[in-house]
Amino acid sequence: MPYTVRAGDSVWSIARRFGITVSRLLEANPQIRDRSRLDIGQRLVIPIVSPPRIPPTGARNIVIPRERYGYTAMLSDLARLAERYPFVARSNIGQTVLGRQIPAVRIGSGRKEVHYNGSFHAQEWITTPLLMEFIEQYAGAYARRERLGWFYVPSLYQETTLWIVPMVNPDGVELHQNGIQPNSPYYDLVMRANQGSSDFRSWAANIRGVDLNNQFPAQWEREARRGPQAPAPRNYSGTGPLTEPEARAMADFTRAHNFRLVIAFHSQGEEIYWGYEGLEPPESERIVTVFSEASGYRPVRYLQSWAGYKDWFIQDWRRPGFTVEVGRGVNPLPISQFPKIWGDNLGIMLSGLTL
Repeated sequence: MPYTVRAGDSVWSIARRFGITVSRLLEANPQIRDRSRLDIGQRLVIPIVSPPRIPPTGARNIVIPRERYGYTAMLSDLARLAERYPFVARSNIGQTVLGRQIPAVRIGSGRKEVHYNGSFHAQEWITTPLLMEFIEQYAGAYARRERLGWFYVPSLYQETTLWIVPMVNPDGVELHQNGIQPNSPYYDLVMRANQGSSDFRSWAANIRGVDLNNQFPAQWEREARRGPQAPAPRNYSGTGPLTEPEARAMADFTRAHNFRLVIAFHSQGEEIYWGYEGLEPPESERIVTVFSEASGYRPVRYLQSWAGYKDWFIQDWRRPGFTVEVGRGVNPLPISQFPKIWGDNLGIMLSGLTL
């Protein structure tokens, strides 16, 4: 389908308008030599993508975001999603300290790989139903040959393989939501770390009191020196990088793939962190501008923080990595914020598949 470039058009805005990926638009128009500049009056070809031959389901939603949406609910919903949508593939990337499986979901068939994760921090569990909701809505739109937001999902599915780890820290989420029993092998450690309190509402760490987002080999020593020097509800970096099985699982999982872009969803602040020590590629600024426009969140290039998953990814791959802080207030955010969080972040999650 022909299209004539108008004032204000960009490669991304045209792709968004027609529900296709930027890469597909560029493939169809090899005359575009600088994706940051289009000429008014320039003639482009808009490719048409054939939809998949998958029947609609017409069934009720599986994922119901609710207060205390935890590990058991996630596993149950993943099983039901895989049954309803056979193209949604689940695998396990490792185990937690307590032996819980850490599931990953693959959806899509494209050569380009993108990764999203949530619940690195226990009290930020609201990021898990956010990602689970996206899995269901994305899978449903693909099955029904529909658009989600601006984008025609069958086109995205053919272009990109999305990998989602909805809950990096199952042990921590379970502790935060349900507490700990005296017969647990980590009862004494956890109670000492929490100063004897059985109120775990502010607990961010894993079951050993290690902050999993302080565990990556990206100036780990610098982060470790400034935080607690013993197990704590948050900010304790452990005795070395990647000592915790959850962090090792994420590192091994990332090394096993060729991710074009990663996003770690956290809460709260309505900000997007996108730089690390000047190692982020120039395109990261363009991408975070798209994310900011889609969500209304404030882009922040640098933060006095190290050893995070996003930091490590940027450092070792020199590719775009982002931490998105959803919602606003005090963690744990109430589920009443979910509708706004979903609306703010849908554009980020869809745009991340196209850029």
